[in-house]
Amino acid sequence: MIDYSKKNIEKAVLISVITQQQDEVKAIEYLDELEFLTLTAGGKAVKRFTQKLEYPNPKTYIGVGKLDEVKDYIDAHHIGTAIFDDELAPAQIRNIERILDCKILDRTNLILDIFAQRAQTSYAVTQVELAQYQYLLPRLTRMWTHLSRQKGGIGLRGPGETEIETDRRIVRDKITLLRKRLAKIDKQMSVQRKNRGKMIRVALVGYTNVGKSTLMNVISKSDVFAENKLFATLDTTVRKVVIKNIPFLLTDTVGFIRKLPTQLVESFKSTLDEVREADLLLHIVDISHPNFEDHIASVNTILQEIESADKPNIMIFNKIDAYTHETIDDDDLVTQKTAAFFTLDDWKKTYMNKENEKAVFISALKKENLETFKKMVYDQVRELHIARFPYNDFLYQEYEEE
Repeated sequence: MIDYSKKNIEKAVLISVITQQQDEVKAIEYLDELEFLTLTAGGKAVKRFTQKLEYPNPKTYIGVGKLDEVKDYIDAHHIGTAIFDDELAPAQIRNIERILDCKILDRTNLILDIFAQRAQTSYAVTQVELAQYQYLLPRLTRMWTHLSRQKGGIGLRGPGETEIETDRRIVRDKITLLRKRLAKIDKQMSVQRKNRGKMIRVALVGYTNVGKSTLMNVISKSDVFAENKLFATLDTTVRKVVIKNIPFLLTDTVGFIRKLPTQLVESFKSTLDEVREADLLLHIVDISHPNFEDHIASVNTILQEIESADKPNIMIFNKIDAYTHETIDDDDLVTQKTAAFFTLDDWKKTYMNKENEKAVFISALKKENLETFKKMVYDQVRELHIARFPYNDFLYQEYEEE
């Protein structure tokens, strides 16, 4: 947990707009997520500002009058950073900076900064660096003046801080070099995927911080880094898993998020390829999150974009031990319940189970209902394996419960 008593913790204000496309409820949800992103990056959100507009102001995102209100608060409370919940155009950043006279970040910049902190392997570092340069290119003029008076911190890790003197030609050359480097690595990883033998591939997908890595550790008996923060893991992890008589490959992928920067979608192509080439998707959902339905929709949208929405999948509703709100949606269960009273039979009566052909409710952390989960995965993998490799006689043995 971050210690806010430390003097180096950056205090920030969060700014969003309420429009016809993004009503007040949605705006609050996105700001909640933006605050979590700020926490993950090492900062502290101390104040939120929202404004109702038909659409974001093309010059200053919010109205000038509202910006003056933000500036008064920033000056009075000595705030050094303003974070906006949408990607800002270079001109918007320049105009806002003139008024607020502080560090200006947008959602994309913040996510890129978190990725820069989390990247561990040379491959992940290269992916993040490419995304940073793509973000930096149209903002070079602003970055020169902006960075000259900054001392680093959130949003200023990576190329922006060390390449202040760079020009567009150098950045374009760097982007070309990084793309070639990634293309070479992607080709190597593609060969590796083809050489993994005759095993079904299963990929864990889901929103960020839903428990994918925790589940990966439990069922593969591995030690993948897991933490209660957004984007705890960036590198794709592949483990061989055996359930009863069937071995298969299980892949843990980077978590998805709403308003995912396009630069990251492009630079993390190899991670997405693991999803594209998977035979079965395990869609992990944090059932305890109040906006889990939006998370499901966001993941499904990204799966649609990468042409993977039609793959066989199982909905894994995780963190049932942390579910403490909402009334069960069933005619026979009309009283308010808490997690202490929810049984697996209760979960099976909910619309989540009825609307999904294959769904299971578990707690990866508490290891609840994992045998049912393993049985469901086994049955699906067995079916896929028999269809692809019909001469493996041992697969026709029936699954026996321990």
